[in-house]
Amino acid sequence: MDTIAIKDVEVSRFILGSNPFSGFSHQSRETSKEMTGYYTTARIKETLFEAERVGVNTIIARADYHMIRVLIEYWNEGGSLQWFAQTCPEVGAPELAVRRAKNHGAKACFIHGGYMDHLLAHGRLGEIPSVLESIRGVGMACGIAGHVPDVFRWAEANVDADFYMCSYYNPIARAESPEHDPIAAEQYLERDRRAMTELIQSLKRPVIHYKIMAAGRNEAGEAFGYAARSMRPTDAVCVGVYPEAKREMLGEDVGLLEDALGRVAA
Repeated sequence: MDTIAIKDVEVSRFILGSNPFSGFSHQSRETSKEMTGYYTTARIKETLFEAERVGVNTIIARADYHMIRVLIEYWNEGGSLQWFAQTCPEVGAPELAVRRAKNHGAKACFIHGGYMDHLLAHGRLGEIPSVLESIRGVGMACGIAGHVPDVFRWAEANVDADFYMCSYYNPIARAESPEHDPIAAEQYLERDRRAMTELIQSLKRPVIHYKIMAAGRNEAGEAFGYAARSMRPTDAVCVGVYPEAKREMLGEDVGLLEDALGRVAA
């Protein structure tokens, strides 16, 4: 699989996401519970090893105690995926997540998208530069995520991040809380996807495109085709999988991305 460079880290253009491992379906409470029940530690590790087999070399996962424990077991069993860590508002301040990420071998750490949206809504993005410097100061690549273009417009003018995580959709407002609300009605609007992908073309940092599938609402071929047309040579995508729905989902998704990128390059 082709790779990109984020700082000094070589990253596969398909990155495995981990929302399903933690029961974040972004569909319904029932589906989230099903994902939590399905994804035992053994099944998560099985998925990680499958990702290796199909050419993926990176996983994005939360810097929480659950995912850290699973990754430790996986690496102890010979796993080789590298970890890009996401801060977690409900587990503490970003600086605490940075410390956990560094102590447990993450190659990079980025600030949670809902947290960035929340600070934007309250005029508090001035808190972010010191967090990014703390990430860089311990030797990890540093990044920010977000669901609204204004997060990245601010970043371009105010910080020196190594990468961005750009969500195609803004499912819920984060003014009241930065955390995911499992009972909130989510919306996935085409105008949000269009606005974010148009902005990406002007950004100066590598971008990891995420929520390209609209949490399973978009047809896979269309979603990967759209992403391939929107990705620059410096960019990658992050996609989670739920093989209970389709056993070969991970391999098929990787194939769809590679085929779509090939058509764009032709």
